[in-house]
Amino acid sequence: MKIAIKRLLFIIVMLGLWEGIHLANFYPDYIVPSPITVFDTLIIGFLQGDLLTALGASFKHLIIGLSLSILIGTLLGMILGKSKQADETAGMYLIALQSIPSIVWVPLAILLFGFGELAVIFVVVVGGTFVMALNVRSAIHSVPPQFLRAARTMDARGFELFYRVEIPASIPYFIQGIRLAWAFSWRALMAGEFLSNGPGLGYSLSFAQDYARMDQVIGIIIIIGVIGAVVDQLVFSKLERNVMKRWGLLNS
Repeated sequence: MKIAIKRLLFIIVMLGLWEGIHLANFYPDYIVPSPITVFDTLIIGFLQGDLLTALGASFKHLIIGLSLSILIGTLLGMILGKSKQADETAGMYLIALQSIPSIVWVPLAILLFGFGELAVIFVVVVGGTFVMALNVRSAIHSVPPQFLRAARTMDARGFELFYRVEIPASIPYFIQGIRLAWAFSWRALMAGEFLSNGPGLGYSLSFAQDYARMDQVIGIIIIIGVIGAVVDQLVFSKLERNVMKRWGLLNS
């Protein structure tokens, strides 16, 4: 409860500073609109359905892209985690690929798929795949050796050893990978949509920029930030904490 009050007070202070800058007329209204103007713009956007359509399109792109990135990243991470040859060759390039900003993949996506939804989904998949693969590889490498030795003394070999020991021991790191994949995919989604032909929040942001609608720009930025924080805190953060507690890696 105290944390919630602190966060609420912080938001109130930030809104107060924002309104103070607006009233001081350091910048014209079209550059720094008031919080009330931005709030009204958001209300109108939701009532007219434009923002709801953009939200629906963005979540469609995200669900498809994130699902594919988790699947591909998991398979790639398992290969690198189980194969020393693959890890020593392709594995060394994984960090380099993961470090490439999502916006860099947009021109390639446009050349491959045009300005449509496939290009956006491609950017989302690339944005989440490599970080997911890195976490799955680290998860397999982090399985305590004593677990493997104990299982082998009970005649566990091959797939049975992987299924009964390595996968359960890797679950906490796998969940961390999903959380990071979500964060990277969400940012990649905005980068892909920003240069697409829509629909989506990123496209709406680009459209508002083209017409110098700073109230819409700020409003959409707020929506993107709020969605990212809420989904992370209410879904992935809680899931990660529950798994960590169950595996005894976090105090209750």
